[in-house]
Amino acid sequence: MSEAWIIDACRTPRGIGKRGKGALTEIHPQQLGATVLKALAERNNLNTADVDDIIWGTSCQHGRHSGDMGRMSALDAGYDITSSGVTLDRFCGSGITSFNIASSSIMAGMEDVVIAGGAEMMSSYGYDNGLPTLMDNGNLRLRARHPQSNQGVCADAIATLEGIDREALDALAVVSQQRAAHAIENGHFDKSLVPVYFEDGTLALDKEEFPRPGTTLETLSQLRPSFADMADQPLDEGGTTYRSLIQQKFPDLQINHVHHGGNSSGVVDGAAAILLASPEYAKKQGWTPRARIVATANMGDCPTLMLNAPVEATKKVLNKAGLTLDDIDLFEVNEAFSVVVERYIRKLSIDRDKVNVNGGAMALGHPIGATGSMLIGTVLDELERRGLQRGLVTMCTGGGMAPAVIIERL
Repeated sequence: MSEAWIIDACRTPRGIGKRGKGALTEIHPQQLGATVLKALAERNNLNTADVDDIIWGTSCQHGRHSGDMGRMSALDAGYDITSSGVTLDRFCGSGITSFNIASSSIMAGMEDVVIAGGAEMMSSYGYDNGLPTLMDNGNLRLRARHPQSNQGVCADAIATLEGIDREALDALAVVSQQRAAHAIENGHFDKSLVPVYFEDGTLALDKEEFPRPGTTLETLSQLRPSFADMADQPLDEGGTTYRSLIQQKFPDLQINHVHHGGNSSGVVDGAAAILLASPEYAKKQGWTPRARIVATANMGDCPTLMLNAPVEATKKVLNKAGLTLDDIDLFEVNEAFSVVVERYIRKLSIDRDKVNVNGGAMALGHPIGATGSMLIGTVLDELERRGLQRGLVTMCTGGGMAPAVIIERL
């Protein structure tokens, strides 16, 4: 089996994902994708006619997000028409999954040059026909077997079941903000960051828009829980609520609502892309590889709690790689909600100074389909900056799943 090499990775800054507030909201999602695809081609003198496929992640495949954004973004970026593209949806995990499939196709010897990535304009939600109210899209048979609630209510349920209090979750959120502020101030993201421009050539955004570096435990303590009222709002004529969906599986659970805007991931717009190649092709181009893919894995877990699979996905990918937790230098675990990372650290007994060392989605935001690819680029940049060897990236997704990947710096 061949190796798959990472040649380059880039991403846009994350813009606030609210109309009238964010710098990227008026840009078409395909154009945002084209920004990073064009940057990859220019930075690496890439002959786009050689690109075998572009595998793209996008979770909200409605409105402007629909219609195979991977292919359309490549055409918008000026790629040769022979470079094909496909778009997939594994909810929040789409950006890791696009990368894992791309690397697998190269390692299997079927492709030589593949680009993985994703884009999500969360500012379009509600304007582009929105998202379905429930994960099951009205499939009552599935709902009876596997009730699936709102992710925020799930986060609160997990914190209650695990006995993790709000103070611990808020403390992790403050650390995320502090680390992100330090990373931005010291240029830790600069290698991968590419600016976004409007059609007239004026700058739209060239820096992170979402972080709130002044966040403290005191300011977070003043925020009301975000999901308490939402948990009891009727979702259909039968009186289904997000709380009742969880209590269908956990009837005695009295949820303690502990998550709010400060210890949950931010609503943002963004895109990312990663250039992968076979060793043979890379050598012919004179490219210096930055890393190789060691192992990938996918894992399912309880769909009702939804957010717990990263722990088991980590165990699975380590087993496939023949490695232990001690062999991993840095971890990127998406901060969908604070409890996801706090539980992960506790269950696996990981050194906190190895996890999300440049902050995470609580500070920077979570552009759903793009985040996974962003995290892979982030951990690669940081491995290089610190002179370390291996990074592991994982994240929870809707439906109770988690993809994972281990990369090794070359």
